[in-house]
Amino acid sequence: MSLKFTKMHGAGNDFVVLDGVRQSVALSPEQIRYIADRHFGIGCDQVLLVEKTQRDEADFRYRIFNADGGEVEQCGNGARCFVRFVHDQNLTSKREIVVETKSGLISPRLEEDGRITVNMGLPIFDPAQIPFVSDSTEVIQPLQVGNESVQITVVSMGNPHAVQVVDDVETAPVATQGPFIEIHPRFPKRVNVGYMQVVDREHIRLRVYERGAGETLSCGTGACAAVVAGIRRKLLDNTVHVATRGGTLSITWAGERSPVMMTGPAITVFEGEINL
Repeated sequence: MSLKFTKMHGAGNDFVVLDGVRQSVALSPEQIRYIADRHFGIGCDQVLLVEKTQRDEADFRYRIFNADGGEVEQCGNGARCFVRFVHDQNLTSKREIVVETKSGLISPRLEEDGRITVNMGLPIFDPAQIPFVSDSTEVIQPLQVGNESVQITVVSMGNPHAVQVVDDVETAPVATQGPFIEIHPRFPKRVNVGYMQVVDREHIRLRVYERGAGETLSCGTGACAAVVAGIRRKLLDNTVHVATRGGTLSITWAGERSPVMMTGPAITVFEGEINL
């Protein structure tokens, strides 16, 4: 099987994007792992699949597969690349589209300056919906990790996130602690693990250990989750610039019952064809 692909990135979070509208795409987890492999395949954090939708209110269907081959609910940096891709491939001329994802509908918009803004929807705090095993709905919750108790704020942005506030993201235990929190039994579907350093009320630094991918240079839903967590903890204002290792994202959240808005870049790196 031969597939045409486009390699893209959003603030360093990189993707292999496949057009499932004009070519037939049916991949096994093993094939996805091969595509994502940086030594034997193309190399990426996630594989993104553009498909036709069966929903009248949507323009496209958007599927996301992590580097480990598993399909996940949402990817914010990928959503921006999705918009850039369907425009560059002449699949749509609309500046704002409605996209069906595994976790619901999102509405990305191509801005005049070339950046993309994505309405990421409402954050979810109910433990059962995240899912997170807890009898409490407190903003800050203790989590036992080995011999250490860490303080986390848990939120879903269509996918689950556990956010910690740290003094310095450069020395945060992302690689050592992150894998243990990702598979913690209190997260039945695993979790993305965020480490947030508050610079001031409008700026944070962030590193994220992503479920099924490890640490990435940037995580769009992770940036949204971190800002929501910081606002709920009364540490941040409503619009925050999030500095990741791959670039800066702008996140706005007006508070309860308001959607989270994310703005950032989407870059095409190269196109090619791969035989599977």
